[in-house]
Amino acid sequence: MLILVTGGSRSGKSRLAQELAQQRPGPHAFVATAEALDQEMQARIEAHRHSRPSSWSVVEEPVHVPEAVAAALARARTVILDCVTIWMSNLLLADQSFDEHRAESAAAGLARAAATAPGAALIVVTNEVGSGVVPDNALARRFRDCAGRANEVIARDADEVYLCVSGIPLRIKPKEQPNG
Repeated sequence: MLILVTGGSRSGKSRLAQELAQQRPGPHAFVATAEALDQEMQARIEAHRHSRPSSWSVVEEPVHVPEAVAAALARARTVILDCVTIWMSNLLLADQSFDEHRAESAAAGLARAAATAPGAALIVVTNEVGSGVVPDNALARRFRDCAGRANEVIARDADEVYLCVSGIPLRIKPKEQPNG
């Protein structure tokens, strides 16, 4: 099962992903894409660490994410990947030629990793990048395009998609059916 949790910055995405994971069977694993390149980011990473149960295994992988997710899914029944947008940023900064097509291919590899783990769930966290202004420089526009394309690919293949707005989750795939 592939579940995508998206929304703006500080919208409650990571919290929702953890809640969804805790409703699913263990063992649990967490794949983190962020790197502690400064003190502020180190503090953010530490806050995320403290919010997760200590029984969860953690893999820190900034670039080779589909491989890390596949390995985690081989050991755990529920895996969170947090987050696609930082992963896309890492790929862009590591390779000047990284573009939308390669982002699409990378995201497809992530979806394939989820599909090859029957009985397991991959919960993917990402930022919604399509609601903002058009960035004023080429690198920022390329980042937005790569992250947006990756999000599209993952959402298309996902069994469930949630949008978080101001801490309130809204399930957008599959659409909830009215009672009656």
